Amino acid sequence: MYDVIIIGSGPAGMTAGIYAVRREMKTLIIGKELGGQLIWANEIENYPGFEIIKSFELIQRMKQQTEKAGVEFKDDEVQKIEKTVDGNFVLHTNKELFEAKTVIISMGLSPRRLAVPGEIEFNGKGVSYCANCDGPFYKGKKVAVIGGGNSALDAAEFMSKVASQVYLVHRNENFKAFDTLINEVRGRSNVEIIMNSEIKDITGDGKVERMVLTNRNTLETRDINLDGVFVEVGRIASTDLVADLVERNEKNQIIVKNNMETKTPGLFAAGDVTDCEFKQITIAMGQATIAALSAYQYIQMKS
Repeated sequence: MYDVIIIGSGPAGMTAGIYAVRREMKTLIIGKELGGQLIWANEIENYPGFEIIKSFELIQRMKQQTEKAGVEFKDDEVQKIEKTVDGNFVLHTNKELFEAKTVIISMGLSPRRLAVPGEIEFNGKGVSYCANCDGPFYKGKKVAVIGGGNSALDAAEFMSKVASQVYLVHRNENFKAFDTLINEVRGRSNVEIIMNSEIKDITGDGKVERMVLTNRNTLETRDINLDGVFVEVGRIASTDLVADLVERNEKNQIIVKNNMETKTPGLFAAGDVTDCEFKQITIAMGQATIAALSAYQYIQMKS
C-alpha cells in the first residue's frame, strides 16, 4: 500500500514525488518516458538557476534528486485505475497491481499526428516526433520540421546544427513561437521556411525519401527529396485512462480545483495534462507541489 502513486515521470511527477516523501509518504512513480516532454526539447533557457541547460542533464539531475529523496520508480504503463469501496485506488499496469491511498496524474501530453499517408508507415524509418532524440542520426542529411509553435522552431534550430538542409513547414501565415526563437531560426542559412503549406504525403522505399507539400493559397504542389520528417504540430491529452474519474474540457485535459484535486476525492492532477492555459515546466512543477501537499492533507483528514 502506497500513500501516493504518481503516474508520469516528467518534471511534474518528480516534483510531486519529492514533496510527497518530504511528508514521509510512501511514494511510487510509474512512467514509461523519464523526463516526459522535456525530452522533446534540446536546451532549456527559462529554468531558474540555469542560464542554459541541456534537457538530458536536467532530467538526470531531477531523477537523482528524486531517488535520493526516497521515491520509488517503476518503468511501466498504467492500463486501468479502480477506486475501491474503502476509498483507495488499485492501479493495473502491464505487469503488476498496485494499491494507493491517493493518486496524482501527471502524464503530460502526447504528440499530435499529421494523419497523412506515409506517416504511420515510416514512423521510426524517417518520421520522428522528437528531434532531440533522433536528430543526431541525420547528421549531414536533409530533413523537414512540420509545425509553427515553440517546439517546431526549437526543433528547426537544433536540426540546423546537425542536418545539411532543414525545411520548416507551417500551414499558416504567422508562427506561434517566441520572437527570439523565430529570429534565431530565420538567421540560419541552411533553414528554408515554407509558410502557408501543408504536407500531403510522405513516400519512400522502406524509409522516408520525399514529401509532397501543397500551398494552401495557390494549391500548387511541391516535391522535396529528404531523409527525415520531424512532426511538431502540438500535443494532445491522452486521458481516457481516467475518463470515468475526472471531468475533462474540450481538449480532454483534466479539470482540477485550486488544490489540484479532480472530481474524485483522493485523485489529483498536475502539469500539462490539466486544463491550465499555460504549459511550462515551472507551472507544472508548481501544480505538482500543490498536488503532493493536498494529497498529504487528504490522507491526514481521512485518518
